[in-house]
Amino acid sequence: MASLDFDNEKSAFRDFYDGNRDTLQGAVGSFKTLIKSLLLLIPDAAISNVEGRVKDREECLRKFTRKYRTTLENTKTPYTILEKITDLIGLRVVCLYEDDVERVRDAISKEFEVLDITDKIAQVEGTESSFGYKGLHLDLQLNAARAAMAEYQTFAPYPFELQIRTVVQDSWSILDHKIKYKKSIPNLLKRRINTLAALFELADREFRAIRDATDAELEQAEKIYPAIEEETAAVEDGTEENNEHPQDVEPRRYAPLNAFNFLRIAQHFFPEFEFEPHKVDGFTQEITSFKPDISRGKFNFYLRETISTVKRYQTEFEATGDTMNPFTIMRHCLYAGDPAVFASILTDTARARFDAWLLTSEKQNEDATPLLTAGNAEPQVSG
Repeated sequence: MASLDFDNEKSAFRDFYDGNRDTLQGAVGSFKTLIKSLLLLIPDAAISNVEGRVKDREECLRKFTRKYRTTLENTKTPYTILEKITDLIGLRVVCLYEDDVERVRDAISKEFEVLDITDKIAQVEGTESSFGYKGLHLDLQLNAARAAMAEYQTFAPYPFELQIRTVVQDSWSILDHKIKYKKSIPNLLKRRINTLAALFELADREFRAIRDATDAELEQAEKIYPAIEEETAAVEDGTEENNEHPQDVEPRRYAPLNAFNFLRIAQHFFPEFEFEPHKVDGFTQEITSFKPDISRGKFNFYLRETISTVKRYQTEFEATGDTMNPFTIMRHCLYAGDPAVFASILTDTARARFDAWLLTSEKQNEDATPLLTAGNAEPQVSG
């Protein structure tokens, strides 16, 4: 029962905490699993981490004393400590991008009873004199439908706090707690803290902008293969190599190979393969390290001219039980297209094996040519 006796309420809270410690830990695990499953339903949500904890017992008492005790006792308002510690069970969802915070909030709010919302993002952005970490805090409780389920009945009485932040906001929160004095301090120091907070905010915006720009580049790359084919034709007829124009005509600029147009070309030749971004990025960088001026048309030309040969080799190679993925196939295509430039794109063993196969294949073709000629020769008519 609520009272104004702090010592009595403190003792009651400790008894509750110690007697329900295992149940509280079980609730953390159950809520965390549920939150994770709900996040999977958000299309393209970029979630870095989901974590949870039971707040330390003595930290709960310190928080109550710091935030609530004086006001409650001055107004003669009876209290229990437990009802004021809304984050006794706490979960945190860390997103990669700012707009994911709202998406997570909307998805989670549909599945829980929302008791309270603390929008620290709006608080910080709404005043020039305030600084600190941004984030969205929701006080939640299982809704009636879930509370009635057998697996949740034990944990239904416990509300919990869910913090939703970006990676950058989470980093600022950690560092913010290390700044010991932030309010009654000299203006110069306060400005430096504000500058630091602004840099974190700028980082959040830039990460989102880079993501959006990357998506736009990928979307644009989907449409450019006809242009790449035109540039490939310039490679075939030598126009790209010579780039000869009358003096009064500006030389044509051929688009260099980058990760975006590499991916579009690779998807043309291997439409069923799922290319991982970090591998695309690394492989493109490797190609340009061998041939810094390689254009997207030239790369497409290498693949188009040699891939049928490499795939014949792949058939015989894989008959021995080994495999060749698209990256390995493209390595062989580049080497076949320009052995002098791309000699080191294959290992010594792979290169020697491929060279031996090429020699054998070439000899077989030479041996087959006279037979073909003889077979097609006009029959001799005796007189």
